[in-house]
Amino acid sequence: MAIPVKKFPSIAAQEYSTIRKQIKSGDLLLCSGSGTFSKLIQQFTNSVWSHVAFVIRLDTIGRIMVLESVEPIGVRTVPLSHYIRNYKGDRKGYPGKLLLARHNGFADVKPAKLNKLSRFAVDLFGYPYDNDEIARIAARIAKSKLPLIGKYLKPNDLKPDGEYICSEYVYECYQSVGIDVTYDRRGFVAPKDFAQIRALKAIAKLKVKR
Repeated sequence: MAIPVKKFPSIAAQEYSTIRKQIKSGDLLLCSGSGTFSKLIQQFTNSVWSHVAFVIRLDTIGRIMVLESVEPIGVRTVPLSHYIRNYKGDRKGYPGKLLLARHNGFADVKPAKLNKLSRFAVDLFGYPYDNDEIARIAARIAKSKLPLIGKYLKPNDLKPDGEYICSEYVYECYQSVGIDVTYDRRGFVAPKDFAQIRALKAIAKLKVKR
């Protein structure tokens, strides 16, 4: 099914224990948060999506890990189970809704490709969150809406600077294995850009502990 941008998909939530075996390395975790920072992202991008991450299966230790960049920590990894039932160590899940989705480039992926993705992603652990990028995105969006300025703005390319908002991190990780994501030509990539990928399909809405 196509993933909508302005509203969360109308599908029933599934228990993590039910869907766990179906999850594959490279699957996206699209988040629709309910916190203040999440609401700002949603407002800036005119989208229901506020955060994006991806997962890697570590079957040898029985874990499915979420790889992400989060404010204010930066690039990190946590078990997906923490998102479901203990997001901030308070025995409650993520404050919002969670959708697992799969790019068809990972539908039948070879181990070498996954190893390359994993190495690239892990090598960025500890890189800082790009707090200034949020302000820059807001400024670009505001300028694009000005009637005497917006139509003259030139398309911008992404400019990696060693700091990452969530979508920049996943974008570069996907790029490392040849999976491209069409980003906003004002010069930034947002969670909503991942939801709009035609090669992406929803796998499951995850039920979160409240």
